[in-house]
Amino acid sequence: MKRVALLTFVCASTALAQVKIDIVLPTIVFEAPPALVVVQPGVQVVEDFDDEVFFVDGWYWCRRDGRWFRTKTHRGGWVYVERGVPVSLVKLPPGQYRKWKKVEKYDGDDDRGRGKKKGKGKKGDD
Repeated sequence: MKRVALLTFVCASTALAQVKIDIVLPTIVFEAPPALVVVQPGVQVVEDFDDEVFFVDGWYWCRRDGRWFRTKTHRGGWVYVERGVPVSLVKLPPGQYRKWKKVEKYDGDDDRGRGKKKGKGKKGDD
């Protein structure tokens, strides 16, 4: 498990403070590019996966504990992103797209679109 440590030093005239924050990087790796589902224009999510992994603007994105990470490839190599996360992702409620599955629209026609549609044919044809 990779960790990133952020260190901040604050110098005052007579004081020195150190703050350490450990950030655990995701270890998500796909053997091949994963199946993606469009959830809104410009935003796709990895289908039926335990974590929410999004694909936006050529990057894979993952949110953990309120922090965002990204990688260019499905093979991993996640990095912490402090700024520049797409607004379309920031606005998504956490957990909404976990284990997301593509939903096919069905209009009720048993032939899946090959049967008669309303408004077609002669009156009385059913």
